[in-house]
Amino acid sequence: MVPPRLLPFLACAALFTQVPTAAAQDRPPTFADPHPPKVHELAEVQSPAPKAFPELRFHAAPRPLAKGAVTQSWPSFLGPARDGRSKESPLLVDWPDGGPTLVWEMQRGAGYACPVVEGSRLVYTHRVENETVIDCLDAETGRRFWQLRYPCDYGGRFFSDGGPRSTPVISEGRVYVHGVGGVLHCLDLATGRIIWRRDLAAEFSIPDEFFGVVSSPLVVADLLIQSLGAPGGPTVAAFDKRTGRLVWGAGTEWGASCASPVAAEVHGREHVFVIAGGDSRPPTGGLLVIDAATGALESTYSYRSRTYTSVSASSPVVTGDLVFLTASYNTGSAGLRLAPDGELEETWTTRRFGLQFSNLIHIGGHLYGIDGVSDRMGALLCVDAATGVERSRTDLDWEETVLLRGEEQVLSFSVGEGSLLHADGRFLCLGDNGHLLWIAASPAGATVLARATLFHANKSWSPPVISRGLLYVCQNTRERFGARSAPRLLCFDLRGER
Repeated sequence: MVPPRLLPFLACAALFTQVPTAAAQDRPPTFADPHPPKVHELAEVQSPAPKAFPELRFHAAPRPLAKGAVTQSWPSFLGPARDGRSKESPLLVDWPDGGPTLVWEMQRGAGYACPVVEGSRLVYTHRVENETVIDCLDAETGRRFWQLRYPCDYGGRFFSDGGPRSTPVISEGRVYVHGVGGVLHCLDLATGRIIWRRDLAAEFSIPDEFFGVVSSPLVVADLLIQSLGAPGGPTVAAFDKRTGRLVWGAGTEWGASCASPVAAEVHGREHVFVIAGGDSRPPTGGLLVIDAATGALESTYSYRSRTYTSVSASSPVVTGDLVFLTASYNTGSAGLRLAPDGELEETWTTRRFGLQFSNLIHIGGHLYGIDGVSDRMGALLCVDAATGVERSRTDLDWEETVLLRGEEQVLSFSVGEGSLLHADGRFLCLGDNGHLLWIAASPAGATVLARATLFHANKSWSPPVISRGLLYVCQNTRERFGARSAPRLLCFDLRGER
């Protein structure tokens, strides 16, 4: 999930602060579970049939999948491996006039969460008036299987939108949804019935970290792992995904960040990598490296701007024993190496680039991303992962004619704080004003292969989702020009031919 951009005064330059890596702990701290949830035993019932509803508009059936098409579900933030890379193929690159075909659209409430897809089911959470809404839809038709609503009074400290930011995760027939106000649900994917529920904000006395809950939950084996930021710890908590009971907690000093945790096997063991750092004076935070099985905190690396209101929103990128971090507010980026004993060694640091809240993508020994430093938006970077040296920088901007107050005007656009996915050998970019681009990128530079205007609406910060050749895009604000449609969840046909 992608958090909202801070107000302009929050984006001022700040000094980068680093502290040497902390030694690994012999034993993780022990945290008591303040309120183990009640688990509801669900009787078997038939899953409801999907039905149309007033907010849904169906446009056209997608083309059939190509023979031998490679498809996959998208059950978690940034995909199955949480790395922004899709195995889907073939995907349509030569779009018809006006862009890819719109299959269906749903008028929706506030929020910045992404949808997740498992098989034929899509789960999406948003806010309508004073309720958080969780919808389970047919991924191809948009028809609704079920809906859950619960009260939400979150108001936000710097941003008026009180909708969810955290993206759900689906695992083994259950969907886990962490609301902006700190309520965590485990639901039956087939029926939407509640299996267990926790109010983590109340139970762990968690303060509002600027934007509420933004970090998306992570499933590792039987654990549901969440960045918490509880005062005095735990900073990160793992719950039994079946019962909701606390299994372990890690970290005592740092608050929650907007970044989502990732997991990776390094040196034969599963580790969890979490960026932490919330509301504190002076601002503190950085990377936690945690043993996934035991919760032992193996290493820390301070990585936070000295600006009080700064947030870290880009998740770590892990490949082999290398870990890459990036942040804006003049913080920059860093490459680290995780040693077998759990120590972190800096391999490079730079302030030449830093992403605001989109993610780096690692392809073929290089890192690709959209530079998020506030005065250099809209450039696609390629960086040598081993050295941090910038190999290419391509500005992605153009002019476009729009209808403004009844008159045609030529305006300049760029991808701004856009999002990248890697799919079918190319990069798919959603610009923060609603433009979709196919891009061929390499260390030599980038070329735009196709560009379409899906809508003109700013704050399009939620990364797009691809599953079974269909592209799901969140329009988070009203259209700036023309019909000025309300926020929508849209499904486009990207199915290609062999």
